[in-house]
Amino acid sequence: MAIEQYKDVENCDNQGLEDLQEPLVKLEKKVVSYEDSENDESVESSCSIAMVLLSTSVAVCGSFEFGSCVGYSAPTQSAIREDLGLSLAEYSMFGSILTIGAMLGAITSGRIADFIGRKGAMRMSAIFCIAGWLAVYFSNGASCLDMGRFFTGYGIGVFSYVVPIFIAEIAPKHLRGGLTTLNQLMIVVGASVAFLIGTIVTWRTLALTGLVPCIVLFVGLFLIPESPRWLAKVGREKEFHSALQKLRGKGADISREVAEIQVYIATLQSLPKARMVDLFQRKYIRSIIIGVGLMVSQQFSGINGISFYVSETFASAGLSSGTTGTIAYACVQVPITLIGAILVDKSGRRPLIMVSATGTFLGCFLAGSSFFLKAHNMFPEFVPLMAVSGVLIFIASFSIGMGAVPWLIMSEIFPIDIKGAAGSLVVLVNWLGAWAISYTFNFLMNWSNSGTFFIYSGFSVLTILFVAKLVPETKGKTLEEIQACINSDSRELPILK
Repeated sequence: MAIEQYKDVENCDNQGLEDLQEPLVKLEKKVVSYEDSENDESVESSCSIAMVLLSTSVAVCGSFEFGSCVGYSAPTQSAIREDLGLSLAEYSMFGSILTIGAMLGAITSGRIADFIGRKGAMRMSAIFCIAGWLAVYFSNGASCLDMGRFFTGYGIGVFSYVVPIFIAEIAPKHLRGGLTTLNQLMIVVGASVAFLIGTIVTWRTLALTGLVPCIVLFVGLFLIPESPRWLAKVGREKEFHSALQKLRGKGADISREVAEIQVYIATLQSLPKARMVDLFQRKYIRSIIIGVGLMVSQQFSGINGISFYVSETFASAGLSSGTTGTIAYACVQVPITLIGAILVDKSGRRPLIMVSATGTFLGCFLAGSSFFLKAHNMFPEFVPLMAVSGVLIFIASFSIGMGAVPWLIMSEIFPIDIKGAAGSLVVLVNWLGAWAISYTFNFLMNWSNSGTFFIYSGFSVLTILFVAKLVPETKGKTLEEIQACINSDSRELPILK
């Protein structure tokens, strides 16, 4: 392919005299040769990292908002029901309508991000979330409450797609993994903060705290550049160069990266515009299988059922206080997710997700075994400890890989011409899986406590096999190189190294 002639410059490499754009007669300008590039890489990286980090920090405010919305309903259930006189069914509708809104957001997220840009999509999502929180704050009945919850759900449905995509498109390849996994870290932090604040403030005040990340995001978007790849795709050449220069540093030579992106975009624009039905063409089907498969694997590990009802799970196992186990659950998530963000660019995507899936299998198997022992009155003194240990092993393992890595890989594997449609499909699958698991968890637990966890452990085993056979290693590759790998000869595809 034509793009293969360009050496990657996402690490800010200056690798040839032929790419210098300033006249050599300007003696104050340093001429960078191929041999000098390795030493200058760290200098340019230090110059450019500030804007990349600022842009990422602004974007992950959307992830924090995601977590705030998800975590809102847990500490407020009794207070809202008491103040507004809601039945259990009405409150259940309030909780679940978030997922319905998120599904709609997922369906439209890719097209919106392609039409108005990554920044435009995040700005629109912030407006929806602000409107939703205000509706919740001023609500005096179920209708206004549900409308507000639906709006915030729509907003986070769009956020769940556009935030990791934006970060992946602006980050140098050596930082892309770690920065993209901050998406999952901030979701976890947002949910934990909502849970903790919700124990000390009223539900209306907690709704107002949800406005804070939206406002920070909305203001911050005026300070950061748009995704250069999106600007190149829509033909805004001047803004494309300007945005890339801001992200790579004022003194960085971006000529190679510009050329690489332009050749890639030109190749894609020569192809017919992708529709949803086009996603299932042979040239795209591998990327679709990987994206959808990872999202199914993530959700059918049981994460939303276990996390939504963790207190009841601990109580069912015989723990004297479900709150104690829940606090431990929340405390484990944040540091382990942070460790995963650090490891993802060191260990690689495939090993991390396989280790994570192995851990979720062990956690679910241990929890299932505890319920099996309880059902047969065997070793009753060990049952609560086994249940808590199993669930904590599960959430620690999930947080280190399964939570973030599927989103990271999703942001990397789709070519830009189908990224909108494919991203919408994959995010929709994720939300459908989230709804299916959270809706069926109580029914499965009524059927068999141990059987529920054994089923989830079985899905973790399938995840290990799926990743080993089909998922490529994207560590250290540019987005263009990843596409070249995925679209290469099928005999080379079983494991891409």
